[in-house]
Amino acid sequence: MYLLLVLLPLLSFLSCGLFGRYIGVYGVKIIGPSCLLSCMLISFLIFYEVCLSGSVCNLVGASWVSSDLFVVDWGFVFDPLTSVMLLVVSFVSFLVHLYSCEYMGSDPHLPRFMSYISLFTFFMFILVTGDNLLQLFVGWEGVGLCSYLLINFWFTRIQANKAAIKAMLVNRVGDLALALGIFICLSSFSSISYMSFFHMPSYFDGYTFSFFNQTFPLVDLICFFLFLGAMGKSAQLGLHTWLPDAMEGPTPVSALIHAATMVTAGVFLLARCSHLFEFAPTTLIIVCLIGSFTSFFAASVGLVQNDLKKVIAYSTCSQLGYMIFACGLSNYAVSVFHLSNHAFFKALLFLGAGSVIHAVSDEQDMRKMGGLRKLLPFTYAVMLIGSLALMGFPFLTGFYSKDVILEVAFAKYSWFGLVSYFLGLTAASMTAFYSIRLLYLTFLSEPSGHRKVIFNAHESPWMMSLPLAVLAFPSIFIGYLFKDLFVGLGSDFWGFSLFILPTNYNIIDAEFLPTGVKLLPLIFSLSGAFLSFYLYLFKREKLWFFVRDNGAFFYTFLNRKWLFDRFYSEYISQAVLSLGYSLTYQSIDRGVIEIFGPFGFVKGSSKPLSWLNSLHGGYLFNYAFLLPFVMLFVLMLYALNFSDNGFQSVLFCLLMLALVSIFSND
Repeated sequence: MYLLLVLLPLLSFLSCGLFGRYIGVYGVKIIGPSCLLSCMLISFLIFYEVCLSGSVCNLVGASWVSSDLFVVDWGFVFDPLTSVMLLVVSFVSFLVHLYSCEYMGSDPHLPRFMSYISLFTFFMFILVTGDNLLQLFVGWEGVGLCSYLLINFWFTRIQANKAAIKAMLVNRVGDLALALGIFICLSSFSSISYMSFFHMPSYFDGYTFSFFNQTFPLVDLICFFLFLGAMGKSAQLGLHTWLPDAMEGPTPVSALIHAATMVTAGVFLLARCSHLFEFAPTTLIIVCLIGSFTSFFAASVGLVQNDLKKVIAYSTCSQLGYMIFACGLSNYAVSVFHLSNHAFFKALLFLGAGSVIHAVSDEQDMRKMGGLRKLLPFTYAVMLIGSLALMGFPFLTGFYSKDVILEVAFAKYSWFGLVSYFLGLTAASMTAFYSIRLLYLTFLSEPSGHRKVIFNAHESPWMMSLPLAVLAFPSIFIGYLFKDLFVGLGSDFWGFSLFILPTNYNIIDAEFLPTGVKLLPLIFSLSGAFLSFYLYLFKREKLWFFVRDNGAFFYTFLNRKWLFDRFYSEYISQAVLSLGYSLTYQSIDRGVIEIFGPFGFVKGSSKPLSWLNSLHGGYLFNYAFLLPFVMLFVLMLYALNFSDNGFQSVLFCLLMLALVSIFSND
C-alpha cells in the first residue's frame, strides 16, 4: 500500500504521456483523477495508521549507491510529518486533476498537461517520503523540472518561456546551495540518511569546517546551505522573483505549485532537518529574519497588484514567510500546521480565480471586472471564504495557525522574535487590506469590463465547481478540528519526526500571554480589512487622487516590486552576460578553444600535409627514387631499438628524413 501510493502518480504520468494519443481525451480524464483519488484514499489510511495508531513505517527498497562506507538505498519513511504532507499533497492534487479536466478540456494538449501534473505529484511524493537527503534531492530537482514544464506549457508564448527560464535559473542558485549542504553533511557525518546523522549534531557541537579558506561552525554551515536551498523553492526574499512570474502557466498549475507542491518543499526541508537546525542558533536567527522580512515585503507588494492571480501569488509568498520564520523560532509544528491549513484555502483561492477567469473570457485584470457578485454567486461565496481564511478571520482555518505563529514570535522574548512579531503584524494588516480589495474590485464594484464579456459571464461547470465546494469545508473547519492535535499542549502527535531543544520550546509561554497581545493580530487584520472596504467603497476617487499627487513614488516603488527585478537585470544579469561574452565567448570559445582546436589543427597540419601531398606526384620514377630512403629509415628505426648508442641512430634517421625532403622538393 505504501509503495503503491508513490507509484500511482508515476503510472498516471506514463499512461497519459506515452499513450495519451491512443486512450484519447476521455481516457486521460479517467486515468489521471482515478490514480490521484486512489492516492488520496491511501493517504487517509496511512494517516490513520501512522499518526492516529502510532505505527511508523520504514521501507528499504533496492540498493542505489554503494561505495566503500557510503551506502544509499531507495528507502521510504512514513512518519507523522510525511503522513501529513502526503495527505495535503494528494488531496489538493486530486482536486486539481479533477478541475483540470474541465478547465483544460478544450486544449488539444490535455494528455500532456495531465501527464505533467501527475509527474509533479510523483516527484513531490519522492521528496517527502525519502529517508535520506540524496533521495530528497531527486524529488527536489524533479519538482523543479515539472515547474519548468508546466509554467512553459503554452510554449508559443514568449512570456511563458521567459517565466519558465527565470524559475529554473533562480532555483538553480538554491539547488547549488542545497547540494553543497549535502556534500558537507556527507563529508562530516559520513552519512546522509536521516536516521544516522540526525543523532550526530549534539556530538559535533563546537566542530568547525573550512570553506573558502574561512572557518565556520560545522552544523551552522550545513544548516545555512540547506536554508539557502529552501529559500529558492519557497521563494524567500532574494530568491522570490520567480514566483509571481510563474502565473504565466495555466491556473491549475498555479494552484498546484502554490498550495501543495513546490513552494512547500522548502518548509518541509526545514521541518525535516529540525534535528540539525536546533544546534545551529545563528542560522535560526537568519531563518527567522529572512522569513519575517519576506512576509512583510510580499504583503506590501500585493497591495498594489492589479492582476488577480498575482495578488494571490504574493499572498503565497507572504504566508511562506510566516512558515519560515516560525521554523526560525523553533516552532516547526506550528509551521507545518500553517502549511497544511494554507494549502486548502490557497488552492480554493487559485481555483476560484480560475473560475472567474474562465467566466470573463480569460481576463485577469481586476480593474476590468466588477459586478460579478450577482453573476457568479457560488464563485463569490467560495472566494469570500478563501479570502477571509487568508486574512485570519476569526474561527476560519487561517485564524488558528497565523495567530499562533505571531504569539510564539512575541513569546520568544528576544530581539529577533520581536522584529518578526511586528513585521508579521504589519503583514497581517496588509494581507487583510488586499484580500478585501480583491473581493471589491472583482465582485462588489460596478462593472468596468467590456459589455459583451460581462453579459456572457457564467458559473463554471460542475467539474470545476465540485473541487471548490470540497475545498471550502477544510478552509472553514480544518484549523479548528486539528489545532489541539497538531500544536496543542501535551500532544505527542509528531513524535520523533520533529525535534525541539527544551531551551527553545516556548509554546507554553505563548499560552499565557496577556489577552491584549493575543488580540493584537486580530485587531490589525480587522483594521486592514475595514480600511480597505471603506476606502474602495466610499473614497475610491479621493484615494486615486491622493496616490497620484502624494504617493506616486511610493506606489511606483511597490508596483515595481521594490525594484528587485531591475536590480537583478541591470547589475547581475547584464554583468554576467557581458562577462560571458567578453571572457568565455571571445577569449575562450573563439580564442583558446579555436586556436588549439579546429582552427589550430587545420593551420598546424596544413604544411606537413601539403609536403606529404607533394610526394605523391603520380610518377613511378619518384616512388622508385624514394623507396630506398624509406627502407633505410625503417632499418634505422629497427636499429634504434637494438643499438647501444641510440642517440646516433636518432640523428642518422633525422638526417635521412632531411635528405628525403630535399630530394622530394627538388
